[in-house]
Amino acid sequence: MEVDEKPTEDYNDIGGLEKQIQELVEAIVLPMTHKDRFQKLGIRPPKGVLLYGPPGTGKTLMARACAAQTNATFLKLAGPQLVQMFIGDGAKLVRDAFQLAKEKAPCIIFIDEIDAIGTKRFDGEVSGDREVQRTMLELLNQLDGFSSDERIKVIAATNRADILDPALMRSGRLDRKIEF
Repeated sequence: MEVDEKPTEDYNDIGGLEKQIQELVEAIVLPMTHKDRFQKLGIRPPKGVLLYGPPGTGKTLMARACAAQTNATFLKLAGPQLVQMFIGDGAKLVRDAFQLAKEKAPCIIFIDEIDAIGTKRFDGEVSGDREVQRTMLELLNQLDGFSSDERIKVIAATNRADILDPALMRSGRLDRKIEF
């Protein structure tokens, strides 16, 4: 887990992604910087956003710039890092990350390569698959465990949106998708 208290990236560092920047600002930045306006209008902002597209298109850079614009702590998790050898370690990492985010709010949790833990579930007999599913269930539990008006937002990134479990994309979780 990587923690950056003061990210320095800026949208000026990103070229040619004006549409994606605008969508991210609407989904993440405005609800964090103008929370009162959303409450006044009765709008529940999204808890999280999925950035998807080919590798090397600026998904991580954009998430860091978003954290810099909102003066939020940037907490980065890598999906493969969450797949641990010992039972329960991946789920514990997810719990610890969300606990740290609550302590350091405002915070943006960035989960890179979420497809490593967020693939469609099936009835597998392999214990490694069960551990990956446990980690994903803990992620779903944590996403459901905080309010969308709290000062924590989740940005996930993948280059394989087609294999993600629909439960991740459900309303109240990662309910916005931004294509790169």
